[in-house]
Formats: sequence, structure tokens, C-alpha cells
Amino acid sequence: MAKQFAVVGGGWAGFSAALELARAGHRVTVYEAARTLGGRARRVEVDGRVLDNGQHILLGAYRETLRMMRLAGVDLDAAILKLPLQMRYPPGDAGMDFVAPRLPAPLHVGVALLRARGLARDDKLALARFSTTARWMGWQLNNDCSVAELLERFEQTPRLAQLMWRPLCLAALNTPLERASAQVFLAVLRDSLGARRAASDMLLPRTDLSALFPEAACAWLRRNGHQVHLGAKVGALQPDTGQPEGQAPGLPAAGAARWLVQAGGAALGGSERAAFDGVVLACAPAAAAALLQPLEAAAPLARQLEAFDYEAITTCYLQYAPGTRLPTPFYALLDDPASQRWGQFVFDRGQLDAAQDGLFAVVISAAGAAAALAQDELAAAVGRQLAADLAMPALAQAAWSRVITEKRATFACTPALDRPDNATALDGLVLAGDYTKGDYPATLEMAVRSGQQAARLLSAPARRARA
Repeated sequence: MAKQFAVVGGGWAGFSAALELARAGHRVTVYEAARTLGGRARRVEVDGRVLDNGQHILLGAYRETLRMMRLAGVDLDAAILKLPLQMRYPPGDAGMDFVAPRLPAPLHVGVALLRARGLARDDKLALARFSTTARWMGWQLNNDCSVAELLERFEQTPRLAQLMWRPLCLAALNTPLERASAQVFLAVLRDSLGARRAASDMLLPRTDLSALFPEAACAWLRRNGHQVHLGAKVGALQPDTGQPEGQAPGLPAAGAARWLVQAGGAALGGSERAAFDGVVLACAPAAAAALLQPLEAAAPLARQLEAFDYEAITTCYLQYAPGTRLPTPFYALLDDPASQRWGQFVFDRGQLDAAQDGLFAVVISAAGAAAALAQDELAAAVGRQLAADLAMPALAQAAWSRVITEKRATFACTPALDRPDNATALDGLVLAGDYTKGDYPATLEMAVRSGQQAARLLSAPARRARA
């Protein structure tokens, strides 16, 4: 029997939940407070330029993200540049060059290790030892610890930690080695380095993050008769109060819709109060906590969400003359904040989208210190770093720059962090978001999996929707 469900939040988790519910035959209404879809992975427009609020790398291991994109009608070949696993530093830099060939796993990593430039024999032996030991352990720890402690246990060399493990940890967990969860890091490595060869591929979006999935999912929903409201902020959630006499207060009335959603915005013509059989709360933790706080049974969950610590991600966009290119779509960079070297990865956007010729995106994860600088100061420092590392003096002077910082880009992924379940203490109300309980850190794949799980909790079998 088809039911009516509301999804609060138009990000990757929210649209994954909405798509799954709709495909199960239910009716879905999505409320998104912003005018742009995508949540913390979205398009922004600055000075007439279409950018992302942060540069992303997906992995071939993100099977559910890729599956949902296909279901929404995204042409993956056109939307994504697929590269083999690599950790490449600029030529002449004090880094390394590690590129996996397209061979079956785990042979691809072994050959990449043998061919890697910039690593000494001890470094290569340490990496092989890490991979072998982690496989033997089933990529599991009896007790979680920091990634720094894990690397010490596995006798990783300082150079390998600096050139391989630290940038991978920052890119995946957005948390410094000293505070990052080793178990979550191992889960990411298990499903990429430790899985089939294609799972380790690095996938670079050619289109903006809103178009990559949320807008395609929105279009699919609307074509199939569902509703998506932009600029519609949900102000309150209430259990149905029409209980028959004698029924416990706060529980839904028999045969009635379980939840009332109060929302307002121009898209709704002011405000509306609509009834639904269930609600997926797919907004950021702080926003979810504010909606949960008035609900007595959900107060402990609200406090748990309010207790999260966060890490920032900064992306510095630098526009150079047309034709300015890197030898490869992206490089890792050696950062050293004490020397005003902030960049950790640089992406040549022109190799992903011809309309962005000459545009470079430099990413700084766990960016609290960098984000405290004035934007012009940070952009100038990043330009000088690129000019030195790439031996291209002209990069020190960009024609245009913009620094975008997502201050609460991800939760701080610390050891043994207590993350909430998708299910809540209230029947018919579930959570979806990259912060919920799961193997992965705050990534697009974790957001998508969380949305799918939220949909499974709400959904009963009904007729399948046809695209």
C-alpha cells in the first residue's frame, strides 16, 4: 500500500531516501530550505562563475552513490573522469609518484609500489607490510585508536606517513592523523585498496555537484509525480494529535497520518501544514537537533547531535590565463602551515570542464587555521605555493581568486565516536545523513547509504514506480 512521506533536506542523503521511497511505490514530498540542491556538496555562483562549495573526489568503491546516480538518469561516462588510484606530486617536488596500473587486485597496488618514484626501499616495505597486515586482520581493530597510533603500530616510515597516509586520511576523513579514527580509515582502505581494482579508481566530477546527482534526482521525482519544494524551510514536526480518547499522548491516531510538517517559504505561497505517514530528517545535525528538541522522546537524540565537533574544508579557486594547464588533472601538494604552505591538493578544472579553462581548485582539509586567514592573504599564499611547487612563476599572480570555506563541512571523525542510528525513538521519524552510524566517514557514499537505510526503515512493499 502506497504511503505519503516527507523528506526534510535536499542533499545527497535526502534525495537518496526520496528516490528509494518513490521507487518502492510511495509518494514523496521533499522540502529544501535553500534555493540550490545538494546540501554541503552543492553548486555556488560567484561573480558569474559556476563553482562548487568544495572540490570532491569520489572512489570506484562508492557503489551505492554510482547506482543512485544511474537510477536518476545520470550519464556516468559524461559526468565523471575516471582515473586509476594515484598519489602524484609535482615533478621535481620532494614528493613521490605512485600510479596504479589497470591490473587485477591486489596486483595493481603491488606493481604501483614497485614502480613508485620518490619512495625508498624502507618506505615500500612499510607500505607492503601495512597492506598485508591489514588484510590479515580483516581490516578490523579490537579497539579503535587514532590513525597516527595505527601507523606507529604498523611501523610506517615518517616519509610514507607524510606522502601517502596523511593526505589520504585528510581527504577521506577530513580529520588530522592525530585525532582521526583508525577503524573508519581502515574501512575506507578495505573498500578501495583492499577490494577489486575498479574500487580504487579515483572519480573526478566533470559537472557541478548539484547537477551530479541532486538535480537529476529532483527531475526524476517531478517527472514521476512527486513534489520538491525549494526555498521551503520546515519549522516544526509534530506527531498527529488526533488521538482517540484513552490513547497515550504523543502517539499517532489509529488510521491517521503519523506526522504533521509545518513549512514556510515563497514556494509554498507562505506556509503549509501537511500530514505524512513518516518523515526522513535529512538536514544537517544542528538543524535536525532544532526540530527534534521540542519532541520529548527525541530530546536525548537532539543533545547527541548538538555535541558533534566539526572540521572545515576550504577550497581556493585561482583563475589563470586560458591554456594554463597541469600535466595531470590533479596533484597532491606538500603542505606546511608554518611556512604558509596550505594547499594539499590542486585540481586543473579545465581538464574536467572546458568552460573552466585555466581555473585551478586548491583544497585544504581540516582547514580551521587556514580559514582564519583573510581570503586575499590565503589566496596569495596558495598562489606562491603553486608557483614554487610547479616551477611556474606565473601562478603566483592569479587574474581572479575566490576562497570558499565550508565551516562545518564534516564531523570530526574521532576514535570510537558515538554516531546516531537512522531509527529514532519516535515511530515514523528517521534520520539520514553522513553523520549517522556506519563504516564510512562523512563522504557522499555515507550520505547516500544513510538515505537508503532511512528509506528501508520507513518503506513497506508497494507497487514499483516506472521511470
